Amino acid sequence: MANLGNFSYGILRHIFRHQSCRCLTTSAGSVKTGIMMLNLGGPETTNDVHPFLLRLFSDKDLIPLPAQKRLAEWIAKRRTPKIVEQYNEIGGGSPIKMWTDLQGKEMCELLDQMSPETAPHKHYIGFRYADPLTEDTIEQMERDGVEHAVAFTQYPQYSCSTTGSSLNALYKHYAKKQAASNSMVWSVIDRWPTHPGLVKAFAQVIEEELAKFPDEVRDDVVILFSAHSLPMKVVNRGDPYAAEVAATVSSVMAELGHTHPYRLVWQSKVGPLPWLGPQTDEVIEGLVKRGKKNLLLVPIAFTSDHIETLFELDIEYATELANKVGVENIRRAAAMNSNKIFIQGLADIVKAHLDDGKVSSTQLSLRCPLCVNSTCAQTRQFIQGQQSALDRLRSSAV
Repeated sequence: MANLGNFSYGILRHIFRHQSCRCLTTSAGSVKTGIMMLNLGGPETTNDVHPFLLRLFSDKDLIPLPAQKRLAEWIAKRRTPKIVEQYNEIGGGSPIKMWTDLQGKEMCELLDQMSPETAPHKHYIGFRYADPLTEDTIEQMERDGVEHAVAFTQYPQYSCSTTGSSLNALYKHYAKKQAASNSMVWSVIDRWPTHPGLVKAFAQVIEEELAKFPDEVRDDVVILFSAHSLPMKVVNRGDPYAAEVAATVSSVMAELGHTHPYRLVWQSKVGPLPWLGPQTDEVIEGLVKRGKKNLLLVPIAFTSDHIETLFELDIEYATELANKVGVENIRRAAAMNSNKIFIQGLADIVKAHLDDGKVSSTQLSLRCPLCVNSTCAQTRQFIQGQQSALDRLRSSAV
């Protein structure tokens, strides 16, 4: 029996429709610290599905294809009807913008109290494949007079295909203009896989969901941490994503006291080439065959609900597959969404970054050992080149 306990996105969208993203509608005036929250994004309505897919399949950082432009157009057109059906089943669109906006707003309210010397803080949203696009948001931040711009990835675990692609888009925006920002100094929060706020928030939602299993089976529950998979050719170039996801899982289980058996599994594989495994659906079926029929799914690499949680986990796996293979009890831990521990964690991450005074983590300076994308090197040079300007900005504020 699946019991997911999630609100319909259609209902939530109605509730929040008048509180939509502030990132492209701001009054004039200087913003001392602008925080652009980077993510993949998602179509808000079914009319947005085709443009979203076209941008996604056109991105060489995410999905390198031969004859990229032509093949991307063909794949997007072919997949649109099926994806539209999936979005219709979860309320007609992705809630990721709504949740990111809520998280950013509450994060900045906390930051204004925690770090008055870098206030006012304003959140922006920079999506890779949906509006508001990263490039448009950068332009808005320039118009708003942002002094210190922080590119804050909302992927806790770094991958060249996700955070790397968003940072490349930032660099390419300025390269296309053939000029750096005239008014903003950039720094980057590029990963945070074991931050205490993230770990404690996941532990909280797991404990809450475990408590909802029948008493007689609660101790028998297997926790399945499900993350978006990656093609093995990306992993084998030295991409750190799999290791960082595993670090998150390990930290969460330590926080829980290792009360239950668990596995890290991978979802959302596309195409015939080898991807990180084992796949979530195959693991569910395999566990049932071995007598493990009480399962808890945890979306460990996602910080808000979207199609991978609301459709793939909730409908495809926890409902359709679970009924087919004979799962007895299956639940899905809540995504971070409006979780207060998580949002406090976001504010803590930004505060620590602002206090540290470095343009990025040490790890970002290291490209994948077998990297094939020259843009990655140029992006890192661009980011590291911001350090002297950031030092001057911090000195002038003293």
